[in-house]
Amino acid sequence: MTLQILLLLVGLVLLIKGADWMVSGASSLAKKYHVSDLAIGLTIVAFGTSAPELVVNVYSSLQGHHDLVFGNVIGSNNINLFVILGLAGLITPMVVQSSTVWKEIPLSLFAAVLLIVLANDWLFPNAHILSRLDGLILLALFGSFLFYVYKQLKTDKQEAAPEQKQFKPLQIWVLILVGMAGLVIGGRLVVTNAVSMATALGVSEKIIGLTIIALGTSLPELATSVVAALKKNNDIAVGNIIGSNIFNIFLILGVSSLLSPIEYNPVFNTDMLLLCFGTSLLFIAMFTGKKKKLDRWEAGLLLLIYVGYTIYIISQEI
Repeated sequence: MTLQILLLLVGLVLLIKGADWMVSGASSLAKKYHVSDLAIGLTIVAFGTSAPELVVNVYSSLQGHHDLVFGNVIGSNNINLFVILGLAGLITPMVVQSSTVWKEIPLSLFAAVLLIVLANDWLFPNAHILSRLDGLILLALFGSFLFYVYKQLKTDKQEAAPEQKQFKPLQIWVLILVGMAGLVIGGRLVVTNAVSMATALGVSEKIIGLTIIALGTSLPELATSVVAALKKNNDIAVGNIIGSNIFNIFLILGVSSLLSPIEYNPVFNTDMLLLCFGTSLLFIAMFTGKKKKLDRWEAGLLLLIYVGYTIYIISQEI
């Protein structure tokens, strides 16, 4: 068991550092060929922050560990919303842009509701499966979301981006290749040892996915949002969380189900309803107290809800 825990931690470190190295190398390569900051942000950085979840889910999907697939995404989204945004809001109250209030937060809620409908096959009663057709629908919506972000960035005034460290061509390719290797090896270590731990502990893959793996793959979002909150850059702190939750459902589950149809365990409905509730609560918080602002007490409430939820799901396993 000790060895499995160590290998799981090594896998998580490789996932996070691999994504970081790949983003650094790819961003430098894009800069070298004069690709715009906008294009880099919408493609390379966006993929990099979602890479840990994506790699874990691809392995899990291909190996038939379907509870890990859903547990990772749903767990990551709940951690993003309740824990990371809660911590960021405790550090400094989050002032939110109008577009985030009226567009991104509702879109995040729509993504969660759509996932419930598709996974439970409420539209076409058959079995609880996220099919390849469902995957195509999710990926089409992901493409639409990218187009929306592109249009939004064209209309918004952007601050000049700080100069990034420049790498030599050899360094760039080493970063990209080593980063990709870290993602591949780390993903395999995480999935293999998470399944072994679940078996040894006698707990379900659902719990492992919702807690340990979800927290591990959410570390990049945690670091980004906490640092942004400390620097009082609210747009990055909030946008990072809402954008990540949309990415996880549309892109990660879209790719995973396209590779192999994923059986959905209805026990996840409770966790999905919590995600919908939390997103709705965030939207309502924009109109209580000072408008378009997540106050500290509201952020604290998000954290308390997650603590209660975690105690509940663990107690169900005991």
